[in-house]
Amino acid sequence: MSLGISVMIPEGIVLAADSRQTYRNQKGMARIGSDSASKVFRIGSRMGLVISGLAFLPQQGVMKNVSGFIDEFRQTKPVDKMSVGDVAKEISQYFDTIVPYREQIKHMPESIKTDLARQGMELVDLKEEPTRVVFHFKNREGQLQEAIAAPDGLQFILAGYNKNRSSEVYMIYIPGTVEQVRDSRQQGKEFGAGWIGQTDVVTRIVLGFDPHMQGIPFVREASAKIGESAIQQQLRGMEYSIQWGTMTMQDAVDFCQLAIDTTTAIQRFSDGVLMDPGGITGVGGHVDVAVITFDKGFVWLSRKHLKSKDGNEIDLENLPSLEK
Repeated sequence: MSLGISVMIPEGIVLAADSRQTYRNQKGMARIGSDSASKVFRIGSRMGLVISGLAFLPQQGVMKNVSGFIDEFRQTKPVDKMSVGDVAKEISQYFDTIVPYREQIKHMPESIKTDLARQGMELVDLKEEPTRVVFHFKNREGQLQEAIAAPDGLQFILAGYNKNRSSEVYMIYIPGTVEQVRDSRQQGKEFGAGWIGQTDVVTRIVLGFDPHMQGIPFVREASAKIGESAIQQQLRGMEYSIQWGTMTMQDAVDFCQLAIDTTTAIQRFSDGVLMDPGGITGVGGHVDVAVITFDKGFVWLSRKHLKSKDGNEIDLENLPSLEK
C-alpha cells in the first residue's frame, strides 16, 4: 500500500509519497517488502505522477516492478508535446491492457460463494460488472446486505502544466475512470489537495470522518432513506476549512509531509478499527517530495538516493544516459 498526495496552489503543485512496499506471502500474511520503493515520477519536463496499488505487474510471464512500466511509458510517448489531460488518457489506456484485473473478476464469484459459506452466510444474488462484482447476501441474523468486491489495481495522480500555463490534476483508476479534480481555469477547482492509497487517516483529519462510517448500520439506514449523496453532503460539513488558495509552496510541502508522517505514526500504534480489525502498516520509509511550476518545471525537493555502507550516494535520474 501507499499514501500519495497532491496539493495545487497559486505558486505551483506539490507531489509527495512514502516509500513502503508491502505484499502478501503464500500464507496470506501482509509483509513489508521494502522501504525504498519509488512512487513519485517525473513525466516530461512539467508533469509528475504519483502511484499507489500493485507493486508488480506481469510481463511475458515474469513479474516486473511497476516503475519499469512507467519508464517504458515515458520513453515511448512524446509527453512534452501533449496536454496533461491527454497524458492522463494515455496512461489509463496503457495500464488498462497490463493490469490483470479482468482475470481476477472472473474468479471472484466462486471466491465470494466459498467465503460466505465458510462464514455461515447465504449468497442471494451476484452481478459481474466490467470493473467489480456486486452481490447481495444474508448475514447470520438473516438480514439482507449488499457488498462490492473489486480487483487489485492501480491508482495514479497526474499533475502538471500545459503549454498555455494552465495547470491540472487528474485521478486515474485502473480499473476505472480518469477524473479531472483540479483545473486552474475553472473557479472552484483551481486549488486543493487530493490523496490515494491508504487514505483513512488523512481523510479523518481533513474531512472529519472515516470512510468506514459507511458500514455503520444507522448510516446505511439513513442512506437508504435520504440517499448516499445527501449523507456525503452533510458529512462534508465536518471538513476543516483550509485556505488552499492562500498557501505558500512551503505550506503545501508541510501539509504533505504532515499527512504522510501522521499516517505512518497512527499505523504504528493501531491495527485497523474495531469494526474492521487487522490493518496493514503500508505507509513508511522516506517521503519523496517534488514541486512543479511552469517556469522551473518538475523539480525534486526531497528524494532518496542509492547509498553504500561507506556513505557514498548517487542519483541515477541526474546521471547522463549512455544512449546517443
